[in-house]
Amino acid sequence: MSAPKFTTLGCRLNAYETEAMKELSQQAGLTDAVVVNTCAVTAEAVRKARQEIRKLRRENPDARLIVTGCAAQTEPETFSRMEEVDAVIGNTEKMQPDTWKGMAADFIGETEAVQVDDIMSVTETAGHLIDGFGTRSRAYVQVQNGCDHRCTFCIIPYGRGNSRSVPAGVVVDQIKRLVDRGYNEVVLTGVDLTSWGADLPAEPKLGDLVMRILKLVPDLPRLRISSIDSIEVDENLMQAIATEPRLMPHLHLSLQHGDDLILKRMKRRHLRDDAIRFTQEARKLRPEMTFGADIIAGFPTETEAHFENSLKLVRDCDLTWLHVFPYSKRDGTPAARIPQQINGNIIKDRAARLRAAGEAQVAKHLTAQIGKTHHILMENPHMGRTEQFTEVAFNTPHTEGQIVTATITGASHSQLNA
Repeated sequence: MSAPKFTTLGCRLNAYETEAMKELSQQAGLTDAVVVNTCAVTAEAVRKARQEIRKLRRENPDARLIVTGCAAQTEPETFSRMEEVDAVIGNTEKMQPDTWKGMAADFIGETEAVQVDDIMSVTETAGHLIDGFGTRSRAYVQVQNGCDHRCTFCIIPYGRGNSRSVPAGVVVDQIKRLVDRGYNEVVLTGVDLTSWGADLPAEPKLGDLVMRILKLVPDLPRLRISSIDSIEVDENLMQAIATEPRLMPHLHLSLQHGDDLILKRMKRRHLRDDAIRFTQEARKLRPEMTFGADIIAGFPTETEAHFENSLKLVRDCDLTWLHVFPYSKRDGTPAARIPQQINGNIIKDRAARLRAAGEAQVAKHLTAQIGKTHHILMENPHMGRTEQFTEVAFNTPHTEGQIVTATITGASHSQLNA
C-alpha cells in the first residue's frame, strides 16, 4: 500500500493546506489515494482542474480519487458527476481529522461521496495549523482565511467563507517553533490578510500582529507579508515598514485595475489615487520598497481608455512584479451578468500589453540593483532572493536556507547575478 499522492492547483494558501492534509491523511492511515486540491479563481482554473483529474485517473487507474479545494466547494456537482472522481470534500471538511479517518476506514461504504457543507456557516478560526512548509529556506504561516468583501468578479468568498483569524498568541508560538527549527524567513498568508483581527476580541489590526511577532520573536531574521489590500493598511503596519528592517521591503498589492469607474464596477474599496498615494507614502518610509500587484485585463465594459489607466498605474505606482489576469467570465458572480463582455482577442491583447509593461519594470529594477549589496536568502545552492524578493543566481554554491551578503554584479532575464 502506498501513501496518498497530492496535487495542488492555485494559490499559496492551497499549497499550505495541502501540507496540512498530508499530515491529517497520514495520521488517519489513508493509503492508495490521489487527492486534488482545486482552485476556483477563474473558469479556466476549474477547466484545468477537470483536465488534471482526468490525467491523474489515467496515471492511477486503481487509486481512490478525492477532489477538494475551492472548486469542489463552489461546484461540488461538477466533480461528483465525473466518472473519474470517487469523493468530493469541501474546504472546511478537508481540514478536519474525522474526514480523513472516515476516508481511511471505509472509503465507499460508510463515507459519503460528497461532503460539502455551507462554508458561510463556518465561524471558527482558520483551520489546522502546521509548522510551516516549502523549502528549507522559507516557511509559510496561515493567519487568516475567508473574505467578507464581495468583489463582482470574485467567487472566492463562496469557496472560503467569511473572514476568520488565527489569534496572535497562536501565530507567535508557531513562528517561535519555526525559528527553533532553523527557518530564517516566515511569510504570513491568508485570503484577505489585511482583514486579520476583525473577528477577534478588541479587533486588532494586521500591523499589531506584525509588531507583536517582531517583538516576541527577536531571533526571526526575516518576516514577509503576502498579498494585501492597500486601502486597509493600518498605522502600525506603516510604522513597521518605517522602523523594522526585519520586515521585508516587498508588498504585493491587490489593485485589480487603474480606472476609477472600473474599480467601482468591480466593487473595490479604493480608487487609483489611493493606490498611488499608498505606494508613495510607503516609499517615503522605506525607499527600497518594491511592489507587486494583481491587475485584471478586459473586465466587462473596459474601454481602451479604461485599460490605458491600468497601464499608467504600473508606472504611477512604479510596480515591479505584476500578476496579470485576463478576465475570465465566472458563473455565479455579478460581473458575469454584465451585458458588455469584452471580446476574447481584445482581452488577450491587453493582457499581453500589461505583461510587457511589467517586464519593462522588472528590467528597470534589475538594472538599478547592479553594484548594490544585498542580503540574500538561499532557496537552493545556486539561487536565492533579496529582501525585495528578486532572484539572484550564484556560480559558487551556498547552503540552502543561509542568508548570504553579496554585491550584485549583473543581471540577465529576470534574475540578478552575484
